[in-house]
Amino acid sequence: MSGTNEWESRYQQGKTGWDRGEVSPSLLYWTEHQHLKPCRILIPGCGNGHEVLILAENGFDVVAIDIATTPIESLKTALKRKQLNAEVVQTDFLTWKPETPFDAIYEQTSLCAIPPEKWQNYENCLYHWLKPKGQLFAQFMQTGSDGGPPFHCDIQAMIELFAKERWLWSEQHEANTIHSENLYEKMYLLEKVC
Repeated sequence: MSGTNEWESRYQQGKTGWDRGEVSPSLLYWTEHQHLKPCRILIPGCGNGHEVLILAENGFDVVAIDIATTPIESLKTALKRKQLNAEVVQTDFLTWKPETPFDAIYEQTSLCAIPPEKWQNYENCLYHWLKPKGQLFAQFMQTGSDGGPPFHCDIQAMIELFAKERWLWSEQHEANTIHSENLYEKMYLLEKVC
């Protein structure tokens, strides 16, 4: 991400257009169709943690990270209020190293928040955070425009970024999930090779 101060400022000013205020339909799709079952899962760029809460409620071992203080504190409060457990970490995920790898990663709005010149670094993080044959539940933002954030995640560029030598791509499970006006996400399930 661009930096702690930029994202923290957006939260403090209420400029959080990426936050639906509820769980993403994408996550509900993955869980309801049994593609995503209880496991050790990472949510990078978790924000206010709507997905963290529902996964924790459903028996997942959740680790959530975000660079900004405000959403992390909000999430900790919500977890305590609901008497749920999840590990919540404030950090820049491009420099973070977990102690043990994950079975799954739910990637929704982190890649599109990072300038494209940092995408390769992020792909490398995702690859190393996962166990062999670990799964990446990816939602690639489609803006159809230049600039960002959010940055347009052209699918051909994503296929090149998440190369077949390192990732096995599933069929596309759903054409898209509406994110907000003029924006939608294409859903793919990727598996770490070896």
